Amino acid sequence: MFVLLWSSAFIVGAIGVDAAPPLLLTFARFALAGLLLGAFALAVRAPWPRGRRLGHVMVAGLLFQALQFGALYTALSMGLPAAVVALVQGLNPVLIALLAGRFLGERVSVRQWLGFGLGTLGVILAVADPGRLSVPALVLAVLGLLGLSVGTVYQKRYVHDVDLRTGTAVQFLVSAPFIGLASLLFETPHVSAWGPFVGTLGWMVLVNSIGVFTLLNLMLRQSSASRVGTLFFLTPAATAILAWLLLDQALRPAALAGIVIGGIGVLLANRR
Repeated sequence: MFVLLWSSAFIVGAIGVDAAPPLLLTFARFALAGLLLGAFALAVRAPWPRGRRLGHVMVAGLLFQALQFGALYTALSMGLPAAVVALVQGLNPVLIALLAGRFLGERVSVRQWLGFGLGTLGVILAVADPGRLSVPALVLAVLGLLGLSVGTVYQKRYVHDVDLRTGTAVQFLVSAPFIGLASLLFETPHVSAWGPFVGTLGWMVLVNSIGVFTLLNLMLRQSSASRVGTLFFLTPAATAILAWLLLDQALRPAALAGIVIGGIGVLLANRR
């Protein structure tokens, strides 16, 4: 479920950035998701983080949310294909494993490293399309990857046991002003197509924001960061399949091979 829902973000993101500037779209996503989840947390009287823990939640949110999605949606708006953006983010497990070994003391076995290698190969086979790469957009995609990977490890180390409802709400609410200011400084905020904008925004808020990040934080609470990270090996292939089904993009034989190889890599990486 996590892989499919996470992968859908690239599809709706590609549609959304045609309807509005990427940072405006990201700001609207964070603001609405934060208000909805925050109101729900208040209604059920969920405990809110305070003091130093609140600071850690805010830092994790700026990495997880503001840096990751601000960079990724901007890369999509610059013409980088959704599958290529997913390719870059699919390298997240390797980066998480390196960071987790250094900062969390998580040991990575030879079998897991073999899984990482196969997963990386599967990612490249699944969606690589060198002819359509834009260097500035690719740099932004890498920045988004860094936000995701560093944010995952930071979350696991400092705030893995914070209440999911209030912690996620704080992450959205602290990210919204930063992205909103960036939109005012670097964009001309406007909506060119309200139908696609409202539709993609609704999916982003309810599914890609509240649903997916609740799942991600729950998995980080129950398992190691490196094992959770291996799921991202499957997102590029899943994105390619969704793009084939929903956007009528061709599914190449190499993509099918990448799906199989990436799946084997995930199985190996999740075994000790």
